[in-house]
Amino acid sequence: MLTSRPENARRPTMLELFFDLVYIVVLALISQRLMGNPGWSDAYRALILLMALCWVWGATLLITNLYDPKQPVIQGVTVMAIVGSLLMAAAIPGAFAQQGLIFAAGYVGIHLSRGLLLAPVLRRQPVEFQRAVQVIIWFTTSAVPWLAGGVLGGTWQLVLWTVALAIDGIGLGLRFWVPGGHRVRGAQLLSVAEHLGERFQQFFVVSLGDAILIIGLAMSRSEFSPVHLAAFAVTLGTTILLWRIYVHRAGQLLPAAIAASRRPARFSQSSPYNHAVMVAGVVVTAAGFDLVIRDPTGDPATGWVITSLGGPALFLAGRAMLEYEVFRRISTSRLIGILALAAVGPGVMHLPILAGATVTGLVLGGVAVADTVRDRGRPPEPLTPAY
Repeated sequence: MLTSRPENARRPTMLELFFDLVYIVVLALISQRLMGNPGWSDAYRALILLMALCWVWGATLLITNLYDPKQPVIQGVTVMAIVGSLLMAAAIPGAFAQQGLIFAAGYVGIHLSRGLLLAPVLRRQPVEFQRAVQVIIWFTTSAVPWLAGGVLGGTWQLVLWTVALAIDGIGLGLRFWVPGGHRVRGAQLLSVAEHLGERFQQFFVVSLGDAILIIGLAMSRSEFSPVHLAAFAVTLGTTILLWRIYVHRAGQLLPAAIAASRRPARFSQSSPYNHAVMVAGVVVTAAGFDLVIRDPTGDPATGWVITSLGGPALFLAGRAMLEYEVFRRISTSRLIGILALAAVGPGVMHLPILAGATVTGLVLGGVAVADTVRDRGRPPEPLTPAY
């Protein structure tokens, strides 16, 4: 029996943390891609790559949460995800050029190999076996546009990969139902609430690792002049604020909220998306850090302004979604922060890059201060999970 049990799978395993290390490389390469091409078109391409890799991470999470991650076959599935993810990461720089087929083959290979490894082991568990087969059918269907896009390239690649991601998203939304099969019940998508919540927290920390990596590398190439040190302080301070806003109450209490929920399995369907939005926000924000440290007194281009303001706005949007999951409400500070970032955009265009980055940091600082002021002198707010 592969089904995970609370007594043997309450905490993430070392192999799962090893798997996360690959995503530091993944997120850094996507941020690096945005550094050189911050326009809308390449931003959408970077989003496609990020969503594909988030899908791999999320699917691996569900498997290690649903089944005992100490079982050899589950460890084999995780190792295959590590190998495939690193192959996809290596193909990121040329994913929309000569390495498109390699990226697509890595994605398809991870999902199909997972099903092919699990299905034989589950053959004596009819419900589990049927679910594995249905998942294989959905990922086999999306494999066609993934591989076709990798072969055709150009505009067709972008269209087909968008379709492929939509197929995978619809599959999860329908709980991998196929004609003649059965819809996977919500309870069958969740086993250990604490494990699920901690893995989401760890994935967000990995995204902060991307920002730290970019700051460190950029600073190592700088002249360590006062203006470069100021840029270092602003970018690191912004990263700390992203962490602070995430963990304040909702991010910290996510595992407890899942455990207290009436329908905890809903978190396994919604939390991957809001965390993907927050991670995307951190990646986009980190992409702008390189230029802040490299050329703090330079004039900002439109692409950098979009990156510098759009990344934190994306993060706040995902964080608002998480807050609704945990407390069934959204703080006005999140919405005000997003509006403030949009409002300062025209003004940032006329400021030096470091000054513009400072404005972004001040907006996030205002959100963090509002969180602290709201909770000061009050008893801890009770959990009221949305599901």
